[in-house]
Amino acid sequence: MFELFSDFFTYRENRLSEVDPRAKLVVALTAILLVLFSRGPALPLLIAGAALATLAALRFPARVVAARLSIPAGMVLMILALRLFTTSGEALFTLHLAGFALRATREGLAVGTLAALRIFAATSVLVLLGMVAPAHALFRALLWFRVPRSFVEVGLLMYRFIFVLLDIAADMATAQTLRLGYHGAARSVRSVGSLAGAVLVKSLDQATRTSEAMVLRGYAGTMPVGALAPMPPRERLWMLVLTAALGLAFLAAEATQVLR
Repeated sequence: MFELFSDFFTYRENRLSEVDPRAKLVVALTAILLVLFSRGPALPLLIAGAALATLAALRFPARVVAARLSIPAGMVLMILALRLFTTSGEALFTLHLAGFALRATREGLAVGTLAALRIFAATSVLVLLGMVAPAHALFRALLWFRVPRSFVEVGLLMYRFIFVLLDIAADMATAQTLRLGYHGAARSVRSVGSLAGAVLVKSLDQATRTSEAMVLRGYAGTMPVGALAPMPPRERLWMLVLTAALGLAFLAAEATQVLR
């Protein structure tokens, strides 16, 4: 769980670790936006392949990358299934389930596959960004881009206490396991419900105690965040070249889609 959510990989020295976080953030957001606006599978496949190739070239553990990419897998499968069975068009096959006949269509398969590729490509970019840029540096970059300070401060607190709540949940789950809380399907469901409720109560209690501690330490509505130095010209050029390359790839993919 620590490897899955922590950003300790970002402190490894590699070719991207020293790049300004603002440049990395701009390139990543550009890639994600172009993927979302793409009308064909070519660009999502290209960007996903480039992100995975970069992760492999930087020698990040394959199991950690696979685990982080598996998080939105349920969403991808759900969207693919919904599109497959709810889009009208030429029938591919019919699935009989609990007295209902679900008809899969060729158009639904095409639309669902495109949506799945978009999600996979965007997730690949986010995983790469999360493994080459520390969270605190990204939050400072967001402030530099004039994102409202209140949003950034809430994000900082959320990121900090995600790990506190994960520790609490892990301890509670261990205690439930020792008491045979996950022995059998019915008991497991009850244990998961109890765990979710307990973690929610703990999160509310933690929020109250954190707020009181911050006030006692002089919190007056804003958190001190160090300013970023001016971006070096070399990294500005790196950012412009990559965003231009992404733009050209988007235009080429869209032109190919129009010709089809």
